[in-house]
Amino acid sequence: MTIADDLRAEYTALDDLVADLPAAEWTRPTPAVGWTIAHQVGHVLWTDRVSLIAATDSDRFASDVLAVGVQDTSGFVDAAAEVEASRAPAELLADWRETRTALVGALVAVPDGVRLPWFGPPMSAPSMMTARIMETWAHGLDVADALGVDVEPTDRLRNVAHIGVRTRDFAYVVNGRTPPVEPFRVELTGPSGELWTWGPGDAANIVRGTALHFAELVTQRRALADLDLEFVGDDAAQWASIAQCFAGPPGSGRASVKEGH
Repeated sequence: MTIADDLRAEYTALDDLVADLPAAEWTRPTPAVGWTIAHQVGHVLWTDRVSLIAATDSDRFASDVLAVGVQDTSGFVDAAAEVEASRAPAELLADWRETRTALVGALVAVPDGVRLPWFGPPMSAPSMMTARIMETWAHGLDVADALGVDVEPTDRLRNVAHIGVRTRDFAYVVNGRTPPVEPFRVELTGPSGELWTWGPGDAANIVRGTALHFAELVTQRRALADLDLEFVGDDAAQWASIAQCFAGPPGSGRASVKEGH
């Protein structure tokens, strides 16, 4: 399986959740405060659309997308989701299907070594596909939670875990803290039972657990208190409280569902 295959599969997993929903169900609230199912899908569509622009027209991305983001760093993403959510669900879904198909095709066609513009540092096409997998999975989880559906985890979570590891320092910076100098060791068990590792084996700070719980941590879809993860070392324990693999200001996280939290 390629990264492109994983991205197509993640899109399909979210599509399957909403494809047969009656229009009224698209207004169902999700765990993200103020966001309905329509907002969640609309946000994925909008981000796929601007990713497509970045992959095919860097000048337009700079003038029409990035410039707006620089002027309004706090509200333009929510505003875009609101606009998309106001559309008829059938129209929104059709637009997303067309846009995501075009995006995957465009990213596969990007030559090796080419860096694509983004709101943060430029990234390669594989990195952008990994980011799209992460975001689609995270928003898909919000939709599944809203519908009361359990989604079976897959080894596509390795992509989410990878970006979670790679964004460790970013989480410190957006929270106004200095990242640790030494790398962490991350040891995760994937849904298939395979052990995935990052970082040196002799690292003083270690994170252990399932890939699912780690992915839920770094996307801030579950409270730390609700996750069965082990953190060895003071730096790892501190990072656990601020971990964030998505762009933007520090996320607010989710409330714990455990009694007493």
